[in-house]
Amino acid sequence: MPSSHLCVVIVGGLHADARRAAVARLLADVPGSVALHHDLATAAAGTVVRTIRDATGIVSAGETPLVNDCACCALREDLVPELRRLADAGLTRLAVVELWDSVEPKAMAEVVAAGGLRLTSVITAVDPALLLPYLANGDDLAEVGLAAAATDRRTVADTFARQLEYAPVLAVAASEQADDEDRALLAQLHPTARQVLIDTLDVTDGEARSGRTGSALVDAAFAGFDVEAAAAAQHPACALLPAEADEAGVGTLVWHRRRPFHPERLYAALEDLTCAAARSRGRFWLADRPDTLLHWDAAGGALCVESAGPWLASLPDAAWDMVPPVRRAAAALDWHPEHGDCCQHLVFTSPGLDREGLELLLESCLLTDAEYAAGPAAWKRLPPAFDSLLEV
Repeated sequence: MPSSHLCVVIVGGLHADARRAAVARLLADVPGSVALHHDLATAAAGTVVRTIRDATGIVSAGETPLVNDCACCALREDLVPELRRLADAGLTRLAVVELWDSVEPKAMAEVVAAGGLRLTSVITAVDPALLLPYLANGDDLAEVGLAAAATDRRTVADTFARQLEYAPVLAVAASEQADDEDRALLAQLHPTARQVLIDTLDVTDGEARSGRTGSALVDAAFAGFDVEAAAAAQHPACALLPAEADEAGVGTLVWHRRRPFHPERLYAALEDLTCAAARSRGRFWLADRPDTLLHWDAAGGALCVESAGPWLASLPDAAWDMVPPVRRAAAALDWHPEHGDCCQHLVFTSPGLDREGLELLLESCLLTDAEYAAGPAAWKRLPPAFDSLLEV
């Protein structure tokens, strides 16, 4: 257990202006707070620049060398020692770790927690008016100067989606350009998130200068954070996926079926399915791989399909004791007498969602009655259309 009184909050997000505003608000509102920031933009020159600042400005700055030519690795190696130094000094109440643009909070949260520090919140800052443009941006991070390493192949859209969906708290900028559609999209993409408004920081704000500590953002920063629960909430087998919704022209379709997909028909429909929504995710079941739980993750017109291990139904009873309780609980809630936890559970969220067309397309990819009746032995002989995607 952490022994220091130091609390750590992670604030991240590709919406840099909103992120900086959230950090500035916390520094102004919490006496004895500092912000640590590692600027990875200088990584091409071989170093990462670290700054520590408080509400009045920069307190210290330094450089840390790259580790294995990886800027994020350098951040991980440098962050925990700096936080421990602050903890040992005993002068800091709250350390705000402001992540660089494309750094994802999950890895950093796990690093901080593993370092024995008290992580009290993870916050992603969002400008609602930029939500759809970022989710639709299929550019590689390298193309826009935001890659964290030479081998970084992530896109703007999938990086932003993970930043948004991991954090239990969203610090929302009061954007004049945002409309009801933007706000509905944000609510449907992450319905369980606590949304707090980022108050505009004004240097003449008497409350800020007096060190007020009652804002919703401050409350959220000290609310507490469970790294293991957050990881479980993102795992394809037990993810807390959005529910059905329809508001302000934005829709969320939850598609749940028990019959497996025909691999060739689904593969042929991938492009249309990927482009049918701004964001789609979930788990699915292929007839020729009946034991494999597959992860569906799409944003920005690009789809990532990965194996997430076996369905629990395919495991021997003795192996169940090694499965995390949250996974067993999720499977029990979704258990079918014939197929166990094997299922299709896909969620599509987008403005202007064509529910009827999307459902018809998905249904057409399932096994027909005759194919289904042939049984698992026949299913396994179907053409393995997904081998290239799964790198088999």
